[in-house]
Amino acid sequence: MSSSSPYYLKGSRLNVRLNSVIGWLARHGLSLAGTAEMSVPGRKSGRMQRIPVNPHTYDGVRYLVSARGHSQWVRNMRAAGGGELRVGRTVRTFTAVELPDAEKLPVLRTYLEKWGWEVNQYFDGVTARSSDAEVIACAGDHPVFRITVTN
Repeated sequence: MSSSSPYYLKGSRLNVRLNSVIGWLARHGLSLAGTAEMSVPGRKSGRMQRIPVNPHTYDGVRYLVSARGHSQWVRNMRAAGGGELRVGRTVRTFTAVELPDAEKLPVLRTYLEKWGWEVNQYFDGVTARSSDAEVIACAGDHPVFRITVTN
């Protein structure tokens, strides 16, 4: 997507409500298809901000992908460099490094293969079956962080 401001697709009221339920479930120990609740400190408030995420593993490495683009959690992650993933009582602290667009292709493709049923609507027609060129073209709109669990 070409524009002067970074791509971000705000969730509908229904999406926000569903995210709230999915986050609550993860916080209470029920992970749906591998979801977790991520907490990252707010870059202005310093308070932990919570959001459900789909941690994705590719080639033995874990990643977080922002399907909706340059969201608040992405901005907070860039500032904090890490956060926590929670499923029930299990809390894992992690550090995060953002991938350059040139390294995103295999991660985005496998992410779309696993999570496309949930996130394709945010990828402007790009799916797991799209060409490499199409996936690469959308890479700048979807931040990807390599995460390393530290505990």
